[in-house]
Formats: sequence, structure tokens, C-alpha cells
Amino acid sequence: MLFDRIEPLLQTIQKPARYIGGEPGSIMKDKTQIKARFAFCFPDKYDVGMSHLGMKILYSIINRRPEYWCERVFAPDTDFEQAMRENHLPLYALESLEPIRDFDFIGFTLQYELCYTNILNMLDLAGVPLLQSERGESLAPIVCAGGSCACNAEPIADFFDLFFLGDGEELNLEVMDLYVKMKEQGATRSEFLRTAAQIEGVYVPSLYDVTYHEDGTIAAVTPKDNAPAKVRKRIVADMDAAEVPEEFVVPFSEIVHDRAVTEVLRGCIRGCRFCQAGFLYRPFREKSPEIICKQAKTLCERTGYEELSLCSLSTSDHSRIEEMMDGLLTFTEQAHINLSLPSLRVDNFSHALMNRIRRVRSSGLTFAPEAGTQRLRDVINKNVTEEELLRTCGIAFRGGQSSVKLYFMLGLPTETDDDIRGIVELAQKVVDSYYQMDEQLKGKGIQISISVATFVPKPFTPFQFHPQDTREQIAHKQKILEETVAGHKRIRASWHPPDTSILEAVLARGDRRLSAVILEAWKQGCLFDAWSEHFDFAKWQVAFDAVGLSPEWYANRERSYDEILPWDHIDYYIDKTFLIRENEKAKQAQTTPHCRQHCSACGVTKVTGKPCFPFEKEAAT
Repeated sequence: MLFDRIEPLLQTIQKPARYIGGEPGSIMKDKTQIKARFAFCFPDKYDVGMSHLGMKILYSIINRRPEYWCERVFAPDTDFEQAMRENHLPLYALESLEPIRDFDFIGFTLQYELCYTNILNMLDLAGVPLLQSERGESLAPIVCAGGSCACNAEPIADFFDLFFLGDGEELNLEVMDLYVKMKEQGATRSEFLRTAAQIEGVYVPSLYDVTYHEDGTIAAVTPKDNAPAKVRKRIVADMDAAEVPEEFVVPFSEIVHDRAVTEVLRGCIRGCRFCQAGFLYRPFREKSPEIICKQAKTLCERTGYEELSLCSLSTSDHSRIEEMMDGLLTFTEQAHINLSLPSLRVDNFSHALMNRIRRVRSSGLTFAPEAGTQRLRDVINKNVTEEELLRTCGIAFRGGQSSVKLYFMLGLPTETDDDIRGIVELAQKVVDSYYQMDEQLKGKGIQISISVATFVPKPFTPFQFHPQDTREQIAHKQKILEETVAGHKRIRASWHPPDTSILEAVLARGDRRLSAVILEAWKQGCLFDAWSEHFDFAKWQVAFDAVGLSPEWYANRERSYDEILPWDHIDYYIDKTFLIRENEKAKQAQTTPHCRQHCSACGVTKVTGKPCFPFEKEAAT
């Protein structure tokens, strides 16, 4: 145990509570009774990682097995990292305060591409070889990862033994069971990986050879040692039956989202062409209101939290949302628990829902039109009209709201300067609708905040083929936005410099050769790239130059439909032919109905063997 070495260092750093463990709800076990230990690593600061629902779910599921012990690990901030290195203190887990290099599994969750250098830094602090090829044949530790970014794991393939694809609730335990069995048999790392690759949802990158054409595009991805040609993700079919935490680890210090969280559905029916999560998490699966309310009530009672948030991609798409809200309000109002309802849709926001929201919060509402003109909203298949946005804002205003936040993107495919101006024009129409509603409101202060993010093309979306705007194009459009919003005193606009979005685009659609770039960037000192105070694109450019690759080739190049993409050997249930079809419709500004209205034959039903919704009989054929 490292406590005696850790304690003196805590007096010299900020936020020492991040590094001591022992929080209420943390799970301690007798390690002499444990057959496998799992270090669940979040490659960002404690304040961010402790807010992540996926970690809470898997922490609970693994620890319910008496023979397994899952412990938490976070990236130390720069002050504590310096103290660790100066005092030769290895990266440790918070429950046992023991080095994670001695664990059976070192598992990372991949939520954001800009965390990749943090992964290397954590492995280095742990004393684990960074490259998979340098770990030898000893079985432990197995370095693994899951999460949304695992859908294209190629840029970090050289660093990992295996990846978990899709839902991890059942998959993680299956791999751990196999590990224990093979460990008892004296298996080597290679033997374990070859066997694990036969489990649906497990991707072992070392079992695939990648060759390239002279122009840099992929020539072939060739499996070996009986690895499957396509690796299919795992799904949890019945959300009501899925295991969930009955309590959370409650932190000593403030974190980003310090509240109870319960998942209400998984997946999305909408098919927005820019949204990776909407495709990765298909099929759409709801929890019943009864289960949601039971789980939420238990969680609040056991943690003592006075705020509850509902987690989903689109909460208001739950088919029984009003019934669910009534059930939740029954106990939250009585217990004086704040209820947060994020992920609301413009086109299904109702007076009844607004009345329920008024009972639980008075803060402003957030909606995401994503584009300023109807033409561009049709291109991205947002299926939201200006009239629906104004109607929804009107409901909110009549419900007592006086501030609305609107999310947009800049750099979408086919976008013009007029589309950028349309962002501010649409926001002004919302302001006008507020005052037109009641003359008496003219003396009151309405505030519209518009947040504009740079579009990043992502794998497994219809826009995976499109180039990202160049830095010059992004700067031009941001200038138009700045000039257009000037003089609109009721509208505030915010946006960010494009460099982080450019790097995100590179890493999101990159191939295996980028592992060398990421390694070099880490050697250059890149760390916490998602944090503006740490991000340094110049160092990344040095890394690209050193390896002989161009970020522009990855970010600003259009992909042909017949090009072999780095993730084409990964199966997330979505047919590439469907993505091509949707991309062609986008070019014509044609929309596709959402999944409850009509099955668009995305490929999910071919795998599941049943329609996503009862009336879609034709989808299963």
C-alpha cells in the first residue's frame, strides 16, 4: 500500500481529495479472495471522470461478482503528476491505493479523441510498456478499452491488447471469466487474445494486418489466427433487465456533474446525419417508467443526492415520457429533489411537458436546431422547422422562461455564408416571438444564447465521407457569425478556436499509422488536449512532421464510397450502403423520417432479426 508515500505529497497540491479514495460508496474487498482485479481508468481529471455514468455502471456490475474487484483510476492533474514522478510514485487505484501495473486488467473508457495522450501518460506513470508489442507473453496486465471512440480504435491500436465494442454490461464479465480460466491454465498473452477474439464484441487489433496503397489509403485489412473478418458490437437487448448501480461513489470534492443519474433509454430514433451517437447506440431501447422510477428512487435514497438527472440521447422521445415524469415527480417533490431533464426535442415539446418542467426547475431551456436555415436542417436530417422552434419557445416563454440556449454547428456539408447568417436571424426571430406574445413583456429581459461548435465528420455516420472545413474556411465563417451577431443586444454568441476540432477530426477518422503520431505528440509534452489551457497544436504539428503524415490529409480529404475506411472491418449494425444512401439524400436536401414513422433499413433489423418497433413488420425481411 502506497499511503505512507502519498500522504506527504497531498499537502503540496491542489484538490488532494481527488487522490485519497475512501469516499462513501467505494467498494473495498479482501484481495486474497479475488481472482481478477480491474483498474477502470478514466483518462481525464477526477472531477470529469466521476461524473461519467458508464464508469458507475461497470464499477457496480463487476464488483457484484465476489471474485472480481473493480477499482477507479483517474489522470492526475499536472501538479500531482510532477510530485509522483519526482518521488517515483506509480499510478495507483483509489480503493486499494496499490499500483495498477499489478492488476489483471487496465481498462480505459474512450469518450473523446483528445484524451489519447492522457492514456499514454497514465500507462507510463503506471510503469506499463506503451506499445502492445513490447509487453511480452506474460498474461497480465491486459490493457483494454471501450466506449464510443472504440468504434474506430485504429489511431490507438498499437497501445491496446483488446477493445470492447458496444454495450459492456455483459461483455466485460465474459472476458474476465475467460481470463481467469486461462490464467489458471497458465496461458500466455497471445493465447488469451486469440481466444478472446472469438467473443462477440471483442476486437484484438494485433490479429489484423493493414496494408496501404501508395496514395495512403487502405489496401486491405487482413485477419489472422482465425480472427473474425468483421467484429460485431455487443448490445444489451432488454434495458429493464440490465443491471444498474443501486448506489454511486459519492465524492468528497465537487465534480462537474455532482448528482444522481439514471438512464431512461439507449439509442435514438432520429437519424441526424451528423450524430455519431445516434447510430452507434442503435437499436433504440427504452426502460419502462416503473423501472426508471424505482431505480431513481433507490439511487437518491442511498446516495443522499438532492438532484437527479435523466440520461439519454433524446429524453423527450421516450414513448411514455409524461407517465415517467409523473412517477418521478411523485417522489422528487416529496423528497425535495431537483429533477433535471436534458436532451429535449423541439418537435415534441408540449404544454403538458412544460407544466411538469415548471414544477422541477426554473433555469433556462436548451434546444439544438443545429443549423440556421431550413435547407441546411434538411441536409443534416434534423427534421425541425422554424415554426416548431418558435412554437416550442413560445410554450417555454408562456411557462415563465426568459432565457433559451440554442446549439448550432458550423462547417456542415453544403453550408453557405447565408446559412451562417441564418443562425443569428433565427435567434432574432425567437427574440421577436417573445415580445410579440405579450406587449407587457417589452420591458423585460429576454436572453438568447447561441453556442456554435465546429462540425467534425465521424465514423458510422452518413457524413463520414465528407471533408472537414479547412482552418481558413472555419475562420471565415466565424467572422461572418461575429459580424452578424453584432448589434443584436438580446443575443449572445460563443464559439471556440478550430484547432481542437481539427485534431478531433484527424483522430476520429484516422488509421493505424496515427499511433506513431500520438506517441510522438506525448513525447513532445501534449497532455490534457481537451483543456484549452493545455492544448498546443504546434506540438502536434511537430509530431505529424516527425512521422511524415499530414493532418490535412485526414481532416480535409473527401472519401470515395468505395474506399476501404479504417473502421470497415468493425460492425456496429449499420450498413455502409445505408450511409451512402443517406449521404446522397443529404446532397439533395432530402429528409428521412424518424424510426417510429418508417423503417429506413439502416441494417439493425438484419442483425437483431426483429423490428425495432412493433408496427415495422417490413423491417425484419
